[in-house]
Amino acid sequence: MQAVILAAGMGTRMRPLSTVTPKPMLPVANRPLAAHAAEAAVAGGADGLVFVVGYKASHVRSYFGDTYAGVPVHYANQPVPEGTADAVDAARPYLEGPFAVLNGDNLYDPASVAALFDRGPAVAAHRVENPSEYGVLSTDGDRVTDVVEKPADPPTNLANAGAYVFPAAARDWLDVGQSERGEHEITDVLARAVDRTDVSVVETDRWLDVARPADLLAANELALADLSGGLDGTCSPEASVSGAVTLAEGAEVAGGATLSGPVLVGANATVARDAALHGPVVVGAGATVGSGAELGNAVLLPGATVERDVHLRDAVLAPGCGLAPGTDVGGDRGASSPEPAALVAASPTAGGLPY
Repeated sequence: MQAVILAAGMGTRMRPLSTVTPKPMLPVANRPLAAHAAEAAVAGGADGLVFVVGYKASHVRSYFGDTYAGVPVHYANQPVPEGTADAVDAARPYLEGPFAVLNGDNLYDPASVAALFDRGPAVAAHRVENPSEYGVLSTDGDRVTDVVEKPADPPTNLANAGAYVFPAAARDWLDVGQSERGEHEITDVLARAVDRTDVSVVETDRWLDVARPADLLAANELALADLSGGLDGTCSPEASVSGAVTLAEGAEVAGGATLSGPVLVGANATVARDAALHGPVVVGAGATVGSGAELGNAVLLPGATVERDVHLRDAVLAPGCGLAPGTDVGGDRGASSPEPAALVAASPTAGGLPY
């Protein structure tokens, strides 16, 4: 069964971070979001991957290549973003038999993806507190009976989690009309499937639609929880390390530094003397944390730099972005939902990120 990974969009709500790379290619625990979806699909039984690409397609192609996670990879181009059904339709030439569709900018629970693949035709669902903001599923037992987009009066709290297994016949159901948003929606394809066959609902234990910088922080925190730690890099015996701390090969942590997990320090990244990282914190590949700097609930994307005595909290620092000594940056704690600072370099990198 092939798995289609939707990775064509820029992600306008993720600006300015998505000006650097497509939203599905933003790192979560130092791997692209789309890689988490792809790996879950292969672990669940997919024997081929089809990435639908568009905006900065070269970033996706250069990372995944012709083979990924032991299975062949193909690419389908969606030059104009006209909706999720249109995206899957672009992948149609590569589809034979039943096929899966996953959003490349969603973080899934791999066990739930495996259950979805096992029970197809099926759709993943997640119970949410605000179902009117999502597509909502109605069910009879474990069978889907209806799907409605963002209803004012939701019939259930089961949100469509954007992961599907369709029967082979669905290749001929992809030509759907435009929705009120002017897009061709995969939920209309799902509605056709519900009308014509039995579609199971598979509830996910964990799911996150990564739409905004705050979601990127949350996604990294969830992914860090899956890491048990490991010091493959170089850590001074004079450093203080507690909790789940992972140092990738080539990472260096100097004496006097404090790392309180969950913390991930990527390949060839450096943490200087007396710096303090209070997890969840991700320091991307090749990034630098200066002496005396203090980070909390922060993500440094690859190549970012914080100089000495910087305080950085509730923030995402983009590639090539540097903070001068003594800078104090934090998210908007006065808001009802804290919104992190999202900082980018003046000249975003043209190529893919060095994961």
